[in-house]
Amino acid sequence: MSGSADRLPRLLALVPYLMSHPGAQVGEVAAVFGLSEKQLIDDLQLVWMCGLPGHTPGDLIDVSWDGGEIIIDNADTIARPLRLGIDEASALLVALRMLAAQPELALPAGRDQAGGATGDALARVTAKLERAAGEGAATVSSQVAVDVDAAPDALPRVREALTGGRRLSLRYYVPGRDEVTPREVDPTRVLVVDGRAYLEGWCYRAEAMRLFRLDRMLGVDVLDVPADPPAEAEPIDVTRGVFRPSPTDELVELELSAAGRWVAEYYPCEEVAELGEGRLRVALRARDEDWIVKLALRLGDTGRVVAPPRMAETVRAEAERALALYAHGS
Repeated sequence: MSGSADRLPRLLALVPYLMSHPGAQVGEVAAVFGLSEKQLIDDLQLVWMCGLPGHTPGDLIDVSWDGGEIIIDNADTIARPLRLGIDEASALLVALRMLAAQPELALPAGRDQAGGATGDALARVTAKLERAAGEGAATVSSQVAVDVDAAPDALPRVREALTGGRRLSLRYYVPGRDEVTPREVDPTRVLVVDGRAYLEGWCYRAEAMRLFRLDRMLGVDVLDVPADPPAEAEPIDVTRGVFRPSPTDELVELELSAAGRWVAEYYPCEEVAELGEGRLRVALRARDEDWIVKLALRLGDTGRVVAPPRMAETVRAEAERALALYAHGS
Protein backbone atom coordinates (compact mmCIF):
# COMPACT_ATOMS: atom_id res chain seq x y z
CA MET A 1 0.00 0.00 0.00
CA SER A 2 2.38 2.68 -1.13
CA GLY A 3 0.50 4.36 -4.00
CA SER A 4 -0.93 7.86 -3.70
CA ALA A 5 -4.48 6.46 -4.03
CA ASP A 6 -3.89 4.43 -0.84
CA ARG A 7 -2.26 7.18 1.19
CA LEU A 8 -5.28 9.04 2.58
CA PRO A 9 -7.06 5.95 3.97
CA ARG A 10 -3.72 4.76 5.35
CA LEU A 11 -3.13 8.06 7.14
CA LEU A 12 -6.66 7.99 8.55
CA ALA A 13 -5.88 4.55 9.99
CA LEU A 14 -2.31 5.41 11.02
CA VAL A 15 -3.18 8.25 13.40
CA PRO A 16 -5.72 6.26 15.50
CA TYR A 17 -3.25 3.36 15.62
CA LEU A 18 -0.49 5.59 16.97
CA MET A 19 -2.87 7.16 19.48
CA SER A 20 -3.75 3.72 20.84
CA HIS A 21 -0.10 2.50 20.80
CA PRO A 22 1.91 5.23 22.56
CA GLY A 23 5.66 4.79 22.21
CA ALA A 24 5.41 2.46 19.21
CA GLN A 25 8.66 1.98 17.30
CA VAL A 26 9.10 3.06 13.67
CA GLY A 27 10.08 -0.45 12.56
CA GLU A 28 7.11 -2.09 14.29
CA VAL A 29 4.55 0.34 12.85
CA ALA A 30 6.06 0.06 9.36
CA ALA A 31 5.65 -3.73 9.54
CA VAL A 32 2.02 -3.43 10.68
CA PHE A 33 1.13 -1.21 7.71
CA GLY A 34 3.27 -3.09 5.20
CA LEU A 35 5.60 -0.13 4.57
CA SER A 36 9.31 0.50 4.53
CA GLU A 37 10.60 2.72 7.32
CA LYS A 38 11.23 5.50 4.76
CA GLN A 39 7.62 5.32 3.53
CA LEU A 40 6.33 5.48 7.11
CA ILE A 41 8.48 8.52 7.91
CA ASP A 42 7.21 10.20 4.72
CA ASP A 43 3.68 9.62 6.03
CA LEU A 44 4.58 10.98 9.47
CA GLN A 45 5.99 14.12 7.87
CA LEU A 46 2.65 14.61 6.14
CA VAL A 47 0.70 13.96 9.36
CA TRP A 48 2.76 16.67 11.03
CA MET A 49 1.24 19.21 8.59
CA CYS A 50 -2.38 18.10 9.18
CA GLY A 51 -4.91 19.28 11.70
CA LEU A 52 -7.86 21.57 12.26
CA PRO A 53 -8.62 24.74 10.23
CA GLY A 54 -6.44 27.66 11.26
CA HIS A 55 -3.12 25.84 10.80
CA THR A 56 -1.54 27.46 13.83
CA PRO A 57 0.79 25.27 15.95
CA GLY A 58 -2.08 24.59 18.32
CA ASP A 59 -4.29 23.36 15.49
CA LEU A 60 -1.85 20.89 13.90
CA ILE A 61 -1.10 17.32 14.90
CA ASP A 62 2.15 17.07 16.84
CA VAL A 63 4.22 14.00 15.94
CA SER A 64 7.90 13.11 16.47
CA TRP A 65 9.99 9.98 15.94
CA ASP A 66 13.37 10.80 17.46
CA GLY A 67 15.27 7.67 18.41
CA GLY A 68 12.77 5.48 16.59
CA GLU A 69 9.95 5.99 19.14
CA ILE A 70 6.83 7.63 17.67
CA ILE A 71 5.08 10.16 19.88
CA ILE A 72 1.83 11.75 18.68
CA ASP A 73 -0.31 14.41 20.32
CA ASN A 74 -3.12 16.86 19.55
CA ALA A 75 -4.88 14.31 17.32
CA ASP A 76 -7.97 13.62 19.42
CA THR A 77 -10.34 14.67 16.62
CA ILE A 78 -9.40 11.57 14.58
CA ALA A 79 -8.40 9.27 17.41
CA ARG A 80 -10.91 6.63 16.31
CA PRO A 81 -10.76 4.74 13.00
CA LEU A 82 -13.42 5.59 10.42
CA ARG A 83 -16.50 3.36 10.56
CA LEU A 84 -18.80 2.42 7.74
CA GLY A 85 -22.29 3.86 7.85
CA ILE A 86 -25.25 1.46 7.82
CA ASP A 87 -25.91 2.13 4.13
CA GLU A 88 -22.26 1.52 3.17
CA ALA A 89 -21.94 -1.64 5.24
CA SER A 90 -25.30 -2.93 3.98
CA ALA A 91 -24.23 -2.45 0.34
CA LEU A 92 -21.02 -4.41 0.95
CA LEU A 93 -22.88 -7.20 2.73
CA VAL A 94 -25.43 -7.50 -0.09
CA ALA A 95 -22.59 -7.74 -2.64
CA LEU A 96 -20.78 -10.40 -0.61
CA ARG A 97 -23.94 -12.47 -0.21
CA MET A 98 -24.59 -12.24 -3.95
CA LEU A 99 -21.10 -13.60 -4.65
CA ALA A 100 -21.60 -16.38 -2.13
CA ALA A 101 -24.91 -17.35 -3.78
CA GLN A 102 -23.31 -17.24 -7.26
CA PRO A 103 -19.83 -18.74 -6.68
CA GLU A 104 -19.24 -19.08 -10.41
CA LEU A 105 -19.38 -15.26 -10.62
CA ALA A 106 -16.85 -14.79 -7.86
CA LEU A 107 -13.35 -16.20 -7.79
CA PRO A 108 -11.93 -19.07 -9.86
CA ALA A 109 -11.96 -22.40 -8.07
CA GLY A 110 -8.91 -22.72 -5.86
CA ARG A 111 -7.45 -21.61 -2.57
CA ASP A 112 -7.12 -18.20 -1.05
CA GLN A 113 -3.93 -16.78 0.45
CA ALA A 114 -4.82 -18.14 3.88
CA GLY A 115 -5.04 -21.66 2.46
CA GLY A 116 -8.84 -21.96 2.63
CA ALA A 117 -11.37 -22.48 -0.13
CA THR A 118 -12.45 -19.26 -1.82
CA GLY A 119 -16.03 -19.84 -0.64
CA ASP A 120 -14.74 -20.02 2.93
CA ALA A 121 -12.90 -16.74 2.41
CA LEU A 122 -16.16 -15.04 1.40
CA ALA A 123 -17.88 -16.44 4.47
CA ARG A 124 -15.09 -15.20 6.76
CA VAL A 125 -15.11 -11.70 5.25
CA THR A 126 -18.92 -11.53 5.51
CA ALA A 127 -18.86 -12.60 9.15
CA LYS A 128 -16.17 -10.05 10.04
CA LEU A 129 -18.05 -7.26 8.29
CA GLU A 130 -21.31 -8.19 10.04
CA ARG A 131 -19.58 -8.03 13.41
CA ALA A 132 -17.92 -4.71 12.61
CA ALA A 133 -21.04 -3.14 11.08
CA GLY A 134 -23.36 -4.03 13.92
CA GLU A 135 -26.89 -5.38 14.05
CA GLY A 136 -28.47 -2.57 12.00
CA ALA A 137 -26.51 -3.16 8.79
CA ALA A 138 -26.76 -6.94 9.08
CA THR A 139 -30.55 -6.74 9.48
CA VAL A 140 -30.99 -4.36 6.53
CA SER A 141 -28.79 -6.38 4.18
CA SER A 142 -30.45 -9.68 5.13
CA GLN A 143 -33.81 -8.29 3.94
CA VAL A 144 -32.46 -7.64 0.41
CA ALA A 145 -32.67 -10.46 -2.12
CA VAL A 146 -30.34 -10.30 -5.11
CA ASP A 147 -31.36 -12.17 -8.24
CA VAL A 148 -28.81 -12.33 -11.06
CA ASP A 149 -30.77 -12.64 -14.31
CA ALA A 150 -29.21 -15.15 -16.70
CA ALA A 151 -30.44 -17.51 -19.40
CA PRO A 152 -30.83 -21.02 -17.89
CA ASP A 153 -27.82 -22.64 -19.54
CA ALA A 154 -25.75 -19.57 -20.41
CA LEU A 155 -23.66 -19.28 -17.26
CA PRO A 156 -22.61 -22.96 -16.98
CA ARG A 157 -21.53 -23.02 -20.62
CA VAL A 158 -19.67 -19.74 -20.32
CA ARG A 159 -17.85 -21.07 -17.26
CA GLU A 160 -17.08 -24.29 -19.12
CA ALA A 161 -15.50 -22.29 -21.95
CA LEU A 162 -13.50 -20.15 -19.54
CA THR A 163 -12.23 -23.17 -17.61
CA GLY A 164 -11.36 -25.12 -20.76
CA GLY A 165 -9.98 -22.17 -22.72
CA ARG A 166 -12.51 -22.62 -25.54
CA ARG A 167 -14.25 -20.26 -27.95
CA LEU A 168 -17.99 -19.62 -27.65
CA SER A 169 -20.66 -19.37 -30.32
CA LEU A 170 -23.51 -17.09 -29.26
CA ARG A 171 -26.92 -16.13 -30.53
CA TYR A 172 -27.19 -12.69 -28.95
CA TYR A 173 -30.20 -10.38 -28.78
CA VAL A 174 -29.46 -6.69 -29.43
CA PRO A 175 -32.45 -4.68 -28.09
CA GLY A 176 -31.37 -1.41 -29.71
CA ARG A 177 -31.81 -2.98 -33.15
CA ASP A 178 -34.36 -5.61 -32.10
CA GLU A 179 -32.36 -8.36 -33.77
CA VAL A 180 -30.52 -11.55 -32.95
CA THR A 181 -26.92 -11.70 -34.12
CA PRO A 182 -24.49 -14.63 -34.31
CA ARG A 183 -21.21 -14.06 -32.47
CA GLU A 184 -18.01 -15.99 -31.96
CA VAL A 185 -16.29 -14.88 -28.78
CA ASP A 186 -13.06 -15.74 -26.99
CA PRO A 187 -14.16 -15.39 -23.33
CA THR A 188 -11.90 -13.67 -20.82
CA ARG A 189 -14.00 -13.30 -17.65
CA VAL A 190 -17.49 -13.10 -16.13
CA LEU A 191 -18.36 -10.03 -14.08
CA VAL A 192 -21.34 -8.37 -12.44
CA VAL A 193 -22.07 -4.69 -13.07
CA ASP A 194 -25.12 -2.93 -11.60
CA GLY A 195 -26.63 -6.30 -10.65
CA ARG A 196 -26.29 -7.78 -14.17
CA ALA A 197 -24.02 -10.68 -15.16
CA TYR A 198 -21.83 -10.09 -18.22
CA LEU A 199 -19.41 -12.10 -20.30
CA GLU A 200 -16.35 -10.14 -21.38
CA GLY A 201 -14.50 -11.40 -24.42
CA TRP A 202 -13.00 -10.75 -27.83
CA CYS A 203 -15.84 -10.59 -30.36
CA TYR A 204 -14.78 -11.63 -33.88
CA ARG A 205 -17.83 -9.92 -35.39
CA ALA A 206 -16.88 -6.53 -33.88
CA GLU A 207 -13.13 -7.26 -33.90
CA ALA A 208 -12.94 -5.73 -30.42
CA MET A 209 -13.51 -6.50 -26.76
CA ARG A 210 -17.20 -6.53 -25.90
CA LEU A 211 -19.50 -7.17 -22.93
CA PHE A 212 -22.47 -9.52 -23.42
CA ARG A 213 -25.33 -9.70 -20.94
CA LEU A 214 -26.00 -13.30 -20.03
CA ASP A 215 -29.77 -12.80 -19.99
CA ARG A 216 -29.64 -11.71 -23.65
CA MET A 217 -27.94 -14.89 -24.82
CA LEU A 218 -30.50 -16.98 -26.69
CA GLY A 219 -28.03 -19.72 -27.50
CA VAL A 220 -24.60 -20.64 -26.17
CA ASP A 221 -22.34 -23.38 -27.60
CA VAL A 222 -18.80 -24.25 -26.55
CA LEU A 223 -16.71 -24.76 -29.69
CA ASP A 224 -13.88 -27.23 -30.10
CA VAL A 225 -11.60 -24.29 -30.90
CA PRO A 226 -9.03 -22.88 -28.46
CA ALA A 227 -9.75 -19.34 -27.29
CA ASP A 228 -6.96 -17.15 -28.59
CA PRO A 229 -7.76 -13.43 -28.15
CA PRO A 230 -5.26 -11.08 -29.85
CA ALA A 231 -2.62 -9.14 -27.96
CA GLU A 232 -4.69 -5.94 -28.09
CA ALA A 233 -7.55 -7.56 -26.14
CA GLU A 234 -7.42 -5.48 -22.95
CA PRO A 235 -9.97 -5.78 -20.08
CA ILE A 236 -12.83 -3.30 -20.30
CA ASP A 237 -12.94 -0.64 -17.57
CA VAL A 238 -16.38 -0.91 -15.94
CA THR A 239 -15.69 1.26 -12.90
CA ARG A 240 -18.09 3.91 -14.25
CA GLY A 241 -20.63 1.47 -15.66
CA VAL A 242 -21.04 -0.52 -18.85
CA PHE A 243 -22.13 2.19 -21.26
CA ARG A 244 -19.27 3.77 -23.22
CA PRO A 245 -20.35 6.19 -25.95
CA SER A 246 -18.61 6.42 -29.31
CA PRO A 247 -17.55 9.77 -30.85
CA THR A 248 -19.73 8.83 -33.85
CA ASP A 249 -22.88 8.53 -31.70
CA GLU A 250 -25.33 11.40 -32.04
CA LEU A 251 -24.87 14.26 -29.54
CA VAL A 252 -28.12 14.93 -27.67
CA GLU A 253 -28.87 17.82 -25.32
CA LEU A 254 -31.26 17.52 -22.38
CA GLU A 255 -32.56 19.97 -19.82
CA LEU A 256 -32.96 18.40 -16.40
CA SER A 257 -34.80 19.52 -13.29
CA ALA A 258 -33.25 19.07 -9.87
CA ALA A 259 -34.91 15.64 -9.68
CA GLY A 260 -33.34 14.64 -13.00
CA ARG A 261 -29.75 15.61 -12.18
CA TRP A 262 -28.90 11.94 -11.64
CA VAL A 263 -28.44 11.62 -15.41
CA ALA A 264 -25.25 13.71 -15.23
CA GLU A 265 -23.87 11.38 -12.56
CA TYR A 266 -25.02 8.11 -14.10
CA TYR A 267 -24.05 8.64 -17.76
CA PRO A 268 -20.87 10.10 -19.33
CA CYS A 269 -21.67 13.67 -20.40
CA GLU A 270 -19.56 15.80 -22.72
CA GLU A 271 -21.00 19.05 -21.35
CA VAL A 272 -22.76 19.94 -18.11
CA ALA A 273 -24.06 23.49 -17.48
CA GLU A 274 -25.90 24.82 -14.43
CA LEU A 275 -29.15 26.62 -15.27
CA GLY A 276 -30.03 27.75 -11.76
CA GLU A 277 -32.53 26.43 -9.22
CA GLY A 278 -30.88 23.02 -9.39
CA ARG A 279 -31.50 22.57 -13.12
CA LEU A 280 -28.90 21.29 -15.59
CA ARG A 281 -28.33 21.28 -19.32
CA VAL A 282 -26.27 18.25 -20.40
CA ALA A 283 -24.92 16.97 -23.70
CA LEU A 284 -24.33 13.24 -24.08
CA ARG A 285 -23.86 10.71 -26.85
CA ALA A 286 -26.87 8.54 -27.69
CA ARG A 287 -25.86 5.04 -28.75
CA ASP A 288 -29.16 4.74 -30.64
CA GLU A 289 -32.51 6.50 -30.94
CA ASP A 290 -34.43 3.91 -28.91
CA TRP A 291 -32.07 4.36 -25.97
CA ILE A 292 -32.53 8.14 -25.76
CA VAL A 293 -36.32 7.79 -26.20
CA LYS A 294 -36.48 5.35 -23.29
CA LEU A 295 -34.32 7.65 -21.16
CA ALA A 296 -36.54 10.66 -21.94
CA LEU A 297 -39.72 8.73 -21.13
CA ARG A 298 -38.15 7.49 -17.91
CA LEU A 299 -37.37 11.09 -16.92
CA GLY A 300 -40.98 12.19 -17.44
CA ASP A 301 -41.42 15.76 -16.26
CA THR A 302 -37.93 15.83 -14.68
CA GLY A 303 -36.18 16.23 -18.04
CA ARG A 304 -36.66 16.86 -21.75
CA VAL A 305 -34.70 16.53 -24.99
CA VAL A 306 -34.00 19.96 -26.50
CA ALA A 307 -31.63 19.06 -29.36
CA PRO A 308 -31.42 17.90 -32.02
CA PRO A 309 -34.98 18.91 -32.96
CA ARG A 310 -35.62 15.63 -34.78
CA MET A 311 -34.87 13.64 -31.62
CA ALA A 312 -37.05 15.95 -29.51
CA GLU A 313 -39.94 15.43 -31.92
CA THR A 314 -39.48 11.64 -31.82
CA VAL A 315 -39.65 11.69 -28.02
CA ARG A 316 -42.76 13.90 -28.07
CA ALA A 317 -44.51 11.58 -30.55
CA GLU A 318 -43.63 8.49 -28.53
CA ALA A 319 -44.89 10.13 -25.33
CA GLU A 320 -48.18 11.04 -27.03
CA ARG A 321 -48.54 7.47 -28.30
CA ALA A 322 -47.98 6.08 -24.82
CA LEU A 323 -50.52 8.48 -23.31
CA ALA A 324 -53.05 7.50 -25.98
CA LEU A 325 -52.62 3.84 -25.06
CA TYR A 326 -53.25 4.68 -21.40
CA ALA A 327 -56.36 6.66 -22.33
CA HIS A 328 -57.60 3.80 -24.52
CA GLY A 329 -57.01 1.32 -21.70
CA SER A 330 -59.03 3.41 -19.26
